[in-house]
Amino acid sequence: MSKIDNPFLLYGYEGPEYFCDRKEETEEIVSSLRNGCNITLMSPRRYGKTGLIRHVFHKIKEQDPDAVCFYIDIYATNSLYDFVQTFAKAVVGKLDTPLQKAENIITKIFKSSQITMSTDFMTGLPQLSLNFAPQYTESTLDEIFTYISQSQCNCYIAFDEFQQVMEYPEKNVEALLRTHIQKMNNARFVFSGSRLHMIMEMFNSPKHPFYRSTEKLNLGTLDEAIYYSFAKEKLKKKDVSLPYDAFHELYSMVDGVTWYIQAVLNRLYRLTDKTVTVKDMNEVIIKIILSEEEDYKRLFHLLTANQANLLLAIAREGSVAEPMSGLFLRKHQLKSTSSVQRALKYLADEEYIYLSERGYIIYDRFFGIWLKEL
Repeated sequence: MSKIDNPFLLYGYEGPEYFCDRKEETEEIVSSLRNGCNITLMSPRRYGKTGLIRHVFHKIKEQDPDAVCFYIDIYATNSLYDFVQTFAKAVVGKLDTPLQKAENIITKIFKSSQITMSTDFMTGLPQLSLNFAPQYTESTLDEIFTYISQSQCNCYIAFDEFQQVMEYPEKNVEALLRTHIQKMNNARFVFSGSRLHMIMEMFNSPKHPFYRSTEKLNLGTLDEAIYYSFAKEKLKKKDVSLPYDAFHELYSMVDGVTWYIQAVLNRLYRLTDKTVTVKDMNEVIIKIILSEEEDYKRLFHLLTANQANLLLAIAREGSVAEPMSGLFLRKHQLKSTSSVQRALKYLADEEYIYLSERGYIIYDRFFGIWLKEL
């Protein structure tokens, strides 16, 4: 991997040097995949699932240089047709040996599609794509899995935000995918999801085809002491000293969630020859929140009065285990239990809040800090 200017990455993966810990989780996932098991990886957004998947793939490639790894984000897909297009773009043309290319194996397998060659605008490299009519979606999906199977490569495929398939209008998508996946002898899968109630239902409910078909891993926050050691070492290279009390202030304010810590550390790394104080840490957080304030105002103004009042109450409490309790309703002057229940469902569905082990909390930690000041 090439060296980068700022080690506190907000997106992407640049190698083990810039990846903090997750040793146990990495070893567990690598071991499971290498031993023929599929994995369901669950956590709220911004806990570092994508980085962990890419780190796992890096380790797999170290152990098996011939392995082929695909990370496929399906968050933006709205139908099986979208899914197949995204899947095909990631995989087709990436598994061909010189002999297979000479035999034109792709044209032999993909009979439901028109194959076109284009240039990837990011890399400048040639890229194959499939064009197929919606009525051939299932046939093309079958051909993609056939293509993977006939490659004889050891493949590792991660579908991020996999719960999205539950939203597709087509019937029996889960059963269709399960049927293909269980037949694969040379591919193992990671199913990653952030909408916890949906991804858990998919893999824990007997009503769903993927019931008990994978090993499961719930991703928690990074250990504070380990994260502090990582941050302190990286900042030291810029002559920035990070006392523990300043880091603890940050870790506590954002509940240890990776992306928010990285966002603040990324800005601190721009400093030189400085000892960071708690005051400095708070000022950096305020700057970040102010840069997002217009979006926060827009999100807040989309809410009804009941929804906004409930959101403010949750933000001020930090976490709410019993939002229907009389004590909570009276303290924050909320209306009836039924109106709070409706507002709670809306806020959870739209991901303003989510249910953690401590109770309902604001999903976006910086948004939660902004709300407290209203």
